This record gives sequence, C-alpha cells and structure tokens, in this order.
Amino acid sequence: MPAISHFACSLCDATVSAAAPATVCPVCAGSLYVRYDLSSLIGTDPSSVVAGTAGALSSRAWRGLWRYSAVLPDVAPVTLGEGWTPILPSRRNPNVLLKEEGANPTGTFKARGLALAVTMAKHYGLRKLAVPSAGNAGGALAAYAAAAGIECHVFMPKDVPMANQVEGAAYGANVTLVDGLISDCARIVNERKEAEGWFDISTLKEPFRVEGKKTMGYELVEQNGWKYPDAVFYPTGGGVGLIGMWKAFEEMEQLGWVSGTRPKMIAVQASGCAPVARAYREGQDVSTMWQNAATFAAGLRVPKPYGDRIILNIVRQSGGRVIAVSDDQILSSLKDWASNEGVLLSPEGAAATAAYDVLIQDGFLKPSDKVVLFNTGSGNKYTDVLSESFGLNKSLQETTGTAALAH
Repeated sequence: MPAISHFACSLCDATVSAAAPATVCPVCAGSLYVRYDLSSLIGTDPSSVVAGTAGALSSRAWRGLWRYSAVLPDVAPVTLGEGWTPILPSRRNPNVLLKEEGANPTGTFKARGLALAVTMAKHYGLRKLAVPSAGNAGGALAAYAAAAGIECHVFMPKDVPMANQVEGAAYGANVTLVDGLISDCARIVNERKEAEGWFDISTLKEPFRVEGKKTMGYELVEQNGWKYPDAVFYPTGGGVGLIGMWKAFEEMEQLGWVSGTRPKMIAVQASGCAPVARAYREGQDVSTMWQNAATFAAGLRVPKPYGDRIILNIVRQSGGRVIAVSDDQILSSLKDWASNEGVLLSPEGAAATAAYDVLIQDGFLKPSDKVVLFNTGSGNKYTDVLSESFGLNKSLQETTGTAALAH
C-alpha cells in the first residue's frame, strides 16, 4: 500500500504536505488531490493486486471499496461495508449498464466519499466535523462519524427528503435545518467553523471525499473486464464522483491497468438548477450562480458547484456533454425504470436515465454504445417526495375523507 506522497492542487499544481489535515490550496483555493508513489505497482496485474489486499482486511471491508486499498491511504478504515455495488444490465438493452449506488450504506453513493473523509479525520485526530448538505451527504457523514466516535454537525435545507432528516437525528448528529439552499448551508458552516472548532468536510474543500468517490471508476472498469465503456452518465450536483472517476482513470492508465479511449463523461443536471449545463452551452470555463434553483431531485439543487471548472474541463477533454433534463422527464424515466426494470431510481439517478434517452434520440450516442448510468441512491429514500409527485398524498386524503363520511 503506497504511502501518500503529498497533496497537489487541481488547478495550479502547488504541492502541500500530507502530514496534517488540509482543506484547499493555499495559493489559489483550488481543490487538492491526494498523490501517491505508485511506482511499485506499475505494470502489475490489477486482478492480482486487488485480490492481494484481501488478506490484510476484514471480510466486510474486502467486499467493499477497500478492495482497492493498494491505491488508497494506508490507514485503518472506518467502514460500514460501502462500495462494490452491483452493475446491472438493462433488460431492454444489454449495452446499458446501471451502477446501483443505492446498495451502499445509508442508501447512496455519498457513503464512499464520507467513509474516506471520516477515516482520515480519525487518522489525523480531528474531533469535530461539519458539512453543508443537500441531504444525503449529511446522512452519510452522520453515520460514519458515529462509527468513528467523532462529533458531527450537519446543515441542510429544511425541505430535504424526510429520510435525510431522520437518519441524521438517529445517528446522533447535530442537525440544523436551514431556510435556503445548500449554498446557504455552506455559508453558515464557513462563518462558524473557526469559532466552533469544526473541520469542514464540504464538497471538494478537503481531499479525501474524491478518494472515496474514485473507487466508482475502479469498480466500473473492473466490472467491465478492466476495459472502459463508451460513455458514463453521472448526475452532477457537486460533481465529486465525476471528478473522482476521472482521477481513477488517470491512475489506472499510469499503472497500465486499462488501455484505450476514456469514456465520454456525460454530466447530468436538472433544468431547474443547471449552472454547469449553462456554462457548457455558453462556452464558459466556470459557472455562475443559478438563481431560484428548483427541482425535486434534491441532490442536483446545487446553484454553483465549487468544482465547476474541473467538471467542465473533464467533460470537454472526454468529448462528452453536459445536459439538463426537466423534472417531468426525470419523473417519467423513474416510472419507466421502476415498471420495466424493477429498479426504483432516485430522482438524481432518473436524471441520468432520462439523459440517456435524449442523447440516443439526438444521435450523440448509438444503442450499440456501451454505457454506464449511475443511480446515485435508492428511491426508497425519497418516498415522501415521490408520493407527492405521484399524487398519492391526495389520493390517501380523498380515501380517508370518503371513509369518514361513510362512517
């Protein structure tokens, strides 16, 4: 397991020591990447390297993302069994693969990033962590902080799905509901963190959430026979997963574990909050704040991602696209996949499946292209949101009222 060499800025390449916890680049405030000395692994057989980690880890960790411990920090993991999620072929097109991140602890892909962030927080001796969240990251931080015995503070919009509020309270986190968006939550954390002694685990403001998310890239390549698919569709709010996968591809190519052309990276947003899609369409390098953000896909309601420049650069390098789909398209695709594939997608995941249909229709992709669509969370976490979208609350009220009149 190679030791961490240093942190490197994703924008200006400045280096920072990894001996102490770090936030962002001290030169330009860019996000930091973890860099390792991987020289001993170059040219190795990836299957034997991954298999060789099993003896050093518990069976529970081995079944998850820590199977890639050879390219992760050499520390004792705080794990709840995250990672190694199924990759499911569509029943209607076997070239369409669904990466089912709802199988993670706390029901979403956020478990990956927060597992690594909390593992390293414990390693560095941090005692108080804080995060602004659109919902799922807060729940995941609360779970891993509880497992690590670390104090946790979560700030989330007051209209997040009820499951996010419940899990934060259940895990013993200090949950504050904010009348606003995730950007307002981030402002509060930033204003209070110094006085409160909190370490900020915000998206791309510490280096290890990317490390957890990069394991999605390793997994999809390994599950595809150590080959790239033609395209990857990724629901993009903060975009850490897309950034992490691109880092994974870079590492695997350095090691000789994969060859060929990297997949087209398709970043998917909701049309009610699409700052990166707008910037892409207008040829801009960064996004501007999206006003009056509104979508029932709560994880996509990020009015200005901190890593927007990195996301746009990756999409363009890959020959991909940034696409925005409407809530109506998202809901229609969610129903379609539930009734025809037996998978209850999260609204964010349904944004990816809807986007695939759009890019097939406009000819950007062909049905013969092998693609991986990310369902970033279980639809079961959104029952209150979905019941309203399906009109079930109204039906229940009408039924209850009829029964009361009959009585």
